[in-house]
Amino acid sequence: MATLRNLHPGASSNELSTAATRWVAPLEAAGHVAGAAIDLTACTRDGAEVDMGCPEAATPEESEGACYTKAEGLPERAQRNRAVMGEALSAVDMVNYPTEWWHWSYGDRYWTLCTGAAFAPYGPCDLPRGSVR
Repeated sequence: MATLRNLHPGASSNELSTAATRWVAPLEAAGHVAGAAIDLTACTRDGAEVDMGCPEAATPEESEGACYTKAEGLPERAQRNRAVMGEALSAVDMVNYPTEWWHWSYGDRYWTLCTGAAFAPYGPCDLPRGSVR
């Protein structure tokens, strides 16, 4: 928020909060903090990242839209690599957040919406500050 406030000093709190959700999901909806979402890429056996069309965590502006899972105009190799990753993760019932090819989840609110499940088994929990489970 501080970075956004510096970039947009005249923005309201609501405008800054909305802008922040482009990079960080609100805690009440975030799959990562619940352990239900992961950001990943694909690598070769020797650990070299394969071509996915743009870097993981690239914004739409930085990637000229290549961050979208089904972005048009990607190199054929990147399309194939995304398809292989998508097939593997979909086979274990994970769902992709379509604006980020790297973001996959299972059991969070977005997963529930996509799958039609009756509830999200994973969500943030309220723990006293500084406590560890």
